[in-house]
Amino acid sequence: MKPVARPVYLNLLRIHLPLTGCVSILHRVSGVLLFVAFPLGVWALSISLADEAGFRRMADMAAHPLARLVLLGLIWAFAHHVFAGLRHLALDVHWGVDLKTARLSSLAVLLAAGLVTLAAAWRLFA
Repeated sequence: MKPVARPVYLNLLRIHLPLTGCVSILHRVSGVLLFVAFPLGVWALSISLADEAGFRRMADMAAHPLARLVLLGLIWAFAHHVFAGLRHLALDVHWGVDLKTARLSSLAVLLAAGLVTLAAAWRLFA
């Protein structure tokens, strides 16, 4: 057999993932973000529950616009992770595995997470 010429490198900018693949990768990314943010959230909670000065310090920190943007990113991560996780559970029991339904459920995950994030942004910044 003649050896097949293979590319030496993989150009990630030329790969076009389908919507279902993007939702799956974003599910992993959101899980990593939540995993990294969890210890910081526990630390902030322990400081705020220690005494009144700690609570005031955390409340002042949370009022900063950059902290609100980080919180909004974590809200998106949580919403996307929950909706995509429910989608993956449905796929595990063979609900919505045909191509059209899988694409629709991927779009629904993105829209639902976006709407939750928009509602949170409206509440945080209004």
